[in-house]
Amino acid sequence: MIFHNKTILITGGTGSLGKNLVRRIMTGKLGKPRKVIIFSRDEDKQYSMRLEWKNMKVATDDVLYHNAEELLDFQIGDVRDYASVLGAIKDAEIIIHAAALKQVPACEYFPYESVKTNILGAQNLLSAIKESKNKVETVLAVSTDKACKPINLYGMCKSLQERLVVEANLNYKNTRFLCVRYGNVAASRGSVIPFFKEQIKIGGPVTITTKDMTRFLLSLDTAADIIFDAIRFGRAGDTYVPILHSISIMDLAEIMIGDRKIGIEYIGTRPGEKIHEILLSEEEIPRTIKKGNYFVICPILPELRKDKIKKPALTKELSSADCLMSRSELKAFLESEGLLEL
Repeated sequence: MIFHNKTILITGGTGSLGKNLVRRIMTGKLGKPRKVIIFSRDEDKQYSMRLEWKNMKVATDDVLYHNAEELLDFQIGDVRDYASVLGAIKDAEIIIHAAALKQVPACEYFPYESVKTNILGAQNLLSAIKESKNKVETVLAVSTDKACKPINLYGMCKSLQERLVVEANLNYKNTRFLCVRYGNVAASRGSVIPFFKEQIKIGGPVTITTKDMTRFLLSLDTAADIIFDAIRFGRAGDTYVPILHSISIMDLAEIMIGDRKIGIEYIGTRPGEKIHEILLSEEEIPRTIKKGNYFVICPILPELRKDKIKKPALTKELSSADCLMSRSELKAFLESEGLLEL
């Protein structure tokens, strides 16, 4: 019961992932928290999310609706602003750092904006923990496959965030810092599935970068499970990487179009895009082990490693080109998530 009687802070708490984390935490299945602090800079999303919970008047076995007003604490702030971060963490015992500026082309055109959110925002969090002298128990930072062998600004910033978080374990004796790294979350803000849906609704064409492009794909619930498992089982400096299937973007477009008479237009890669994503690099393999449904990258800093790795979990990098779902598997996934409904 990792959340029992804990105060949990979720940065970026009104995003797709943040909202799902709140929903899952509020079931109480991982322990009833003392408080869940939803920290974000979008007042409109906070207002909508607050209304959504306030209007849930009926207690059910699944969600603690009747306690929502007491448990949920909405705080407007920005990870870029040190003072607001310092105020948000003062009561926190578990911090899930999900705030990010993550749209790849936007980061390429406004690189320092990505630096301010994705690097300096993380450093603000680390500095605030030290200054507050608070006994934060666990900090879990959400990363991305784009941080592995990065070629775009977003990935470069997230790669640096991973290093900041891992290194923090050397300087904060009472706090455990770790990361999760995964691919594209289906139906999340900025993902390709909502984009394709809108193009299909207006009659197309559906725009695709290249026929060969592949991506790792997972559901929002799977993304939350990874975070919860890392908090439950992870050790200081670990980076949890789920064992995922990937998809062909071409297959995705054709399945979503179905029998509709909608064309496909090829537009070429956008600034900063890879053809294939990599979740684990060849350089990381010597310090990677397998735990259940995860690969765990042990810290790059030898002072933080607990075990001597005799046999790495992989023999080559983990690329989205190498573990594709079949078209039938992809269609079944989309149907199970309700993602074929326009």
